[in-house]
Amino acid sequence: MVLPVSAVASVAPTSYLDTTMTTSGTTGAADFGSTLAGAVDNLQQLQSTSDTLAIKAVTGDLNDIHQATIAATRAQVTMEVVAAVRNKGVEAFNEIMRMQA
Repeated sequence: MVLPVSAVASVAPTSYLDTTMTTSGTTGAADFGSTLAGAVDNLQQLQSTSDTLAIKAVTGDLNDIHQATIAATRAQVTMEVVAAVRNKGVEAFNEIMRMQA
């Protein structure tokens, strides 16, 4: 069974992180915080969309199950990225605190 390439090409890319970081070299805690907050907001939106499509799929109101699968995968990958960034931030903070002791 061969799937048409146009079906894959129609999937719009998703920006996982908010692009509020400055490029002028003045990045700081506020920029990191706002970027992470934007990512969490995006995650909540993706999870809400995934939940809505999953409910539609279960009730039989969804014509294309691929939409629900793609939405669930996007939410899962975004969750993994946000968690990884958070974990790296906590690790960096802990390492800085150990250096000061």
